[in-house]
Amino acid sequence: MKRNIQLFVVLFFTTFTLVSCLQKEKEVPGYLKSYSKEYLENPRQANLKWFTDAKYGMFIHYGLYAQLEKGEWVQLRDTIPVAEYAKLKETFTAADFDADFITDLALKAGMKYITITSKHHDGFCLFKTGQTDFNSINSPCGRDLIGELVEACNNKGLGIFLYYSYAADWKHPYFYSCEAGWQNARPAYKEPQAEYKFQKDEDFKIYVDYVHAQVKELLTQYPTIAGIWFDPIMGLYNRPDLFPVEETYALIRELSPHALISFKQGANGDEDFSAPERNAGAKVGAEFEVAQMVYEKNKNKPKEICNTLQNHAWGYNKQDDGNHKTTEQLLQIIKDTWVQDANLLMNVGPLPDGGFPEEDIKTLTETGELLKSQGLVD
Repeated sequence: MKRNIQLFVVLFFTTFTLVSCLQKEKEVPGYLKSYSKEYLENPRQANLKWFTDAKYGMFIHYGLYAQLEKGEWVQLRDTIPVAEYAKLKETFTAADFDADFITDLALKAGMKYITITSKHHDGFCLFKTGQTDFNSINSPCGRDLIGELVEACNNKGLGIFLYYSYAADWKHPYFYSCEAGWQNARPAYKEPQAEYKFQKDEDFKIYVDYVHAQVKELLTQYPTIAGIWFDPIMGLYNRPDLFPVEETYALIRELSPHALISFKQGANGDEDFSAPERNAGAKVGAEFEVAQMVYEKNKNKPKEICNTLQNHAWGYNKQDDGNHKTTEQLLQIIKDTWVQDANLLMNVGPLPDGGFPEEDIKTLTETGELLKSQGLVD
């Protein structure tokens, strides 16, 4: 009898362990299926290994600014009043934003992941959020564009990162003012904007609480995302005392243990990879002590160089029509990036309706065919 009891106990715990492992296996994000064993041991390290192996991703800058066809910084550069810019929400349809098409194109291009602007500096959100009505669902679009793209990526084995403008928000009443530290914190309006309420540093906590609430939304609504891609770093370097970076990162680590964190060259040195613009050696904010410190901490970590198919802008700029990067140019950029042992994140700025420029579709498709024919991607 005693031996039977011992056998039962052994069988019970063996079965329990097996079921637990199978249950965990089910929880492995689709893009990490080939890294399941590593994931069960250390989700974050498995994700980082996948990321360094991935090598090539698609960046997407899409939002209200696309309708003005002058790039993603148009509100600041043209000093469009807050109330006037907000009216763009009423004409935002994203009628041709097609998550299936986008993910299919990424696969044809040989890409392994997508990074998309969930919220850019103008404060407009492409996801379901209870923190503001300034979002795609409360526009004629009426859709959760982030949710659609996350689902398509899950179905096709692509990773997805969510870009989030942490250190700039030209819409939020309590983001800090230009006078409080950074010239691009707000557009240089000649007239005071009634929407802006920031008066003292203590007010900024209202914005921080808003950010943390939205980060929670992103991580709980889309638990399979590969990570969070924060921007713009200069907003933080000018006032590092206002941003509780450690608290923000701890929130992400708690809610999504596998998720990676990037914040350009770094905010505190605890990032998983650095993301310089256009070339691996790009540095910004060299005049700030914090920038020098985090650069040293992150310089030997994995790198992801972001670039854009347009001449310069990330959001759609009509002036660049016909002059986007060619197949030959993109192929050279890819090879130059990989020689530096870095990932390439190549940007597309969708048209006002959310469709992709035909010249970008052609370049990405042709380049993908060449990469596959040369055995450089699967």
